[in-house]
Amino acid sequence: MPRLVDHEQRRREITTAARRVIAAGGLEAATFQSVAAEAGISVRLIQYYFGAKRELLLATHLAVVVDSGERFAARVGVLGADASPREVIEAVSLALLPLDDVSHADALVLAAYHAAALSNSEFIKPEDTHGAPLYLVNLFTEQLRRNRKPGKAFDTAQLDAQLIVFSLGSITQGVLIGSHTREQVVELIRHLLDRMLGDC
Repeated sequence: MPRLVDHEQRRREITTAARRVIAAGGLEAATFQSVAAEAGISVRLIQYYFGAKRELLLATHLAVVVDSGERFAARVGVLGADASPREVIEAVSLALLPLDDVSHADALVLAAYHAAALSNSEFIKPEDTHGAPLYLVNLFTEQLRRNRKPGKAFDTAQLDAQLIVFSLGSITQGVLIGSHTREQVVELIRHLLDRMLGDC
């Protein structure tokens, strides 16, 4: 009796191999041939599941984003329903920073996509990378508004949320290039949140 193929699992195996290739050599290294060799499968099988390189790269990017979301959702879940906005934002931020080998590799992959978007790559467009930061801005904005007094003349929650997200990107870059240690960036993000949020 022929073995049934779990197509989602096979797609996951391929994007996982692509992540390893990109983390090691950048987006340019992620050819069908290199990913097939990393996954231990044929190029034809990758073509069957993804058709073209852009589809493979988009699926790989999505896999990284989904895994990152699951990491911070797990951290927030541990906090419980009564967590303060500060606790939620810190938990999400620390889950996204490259503080262990897995998140460090994912940060390298996302940095490769960002570089491709900046360089007018034929495979990755700037708008392909906008979704995750926008989601974080909306999430942080919602948290910041929870404990703020209504009726203020100017609501800065969204601006503050954007500053946190942009800071996370810069802090991540600092870890990736070796200018800051993992311990230093934990202290840095907590200092940032102290200044912006206090005990809210």
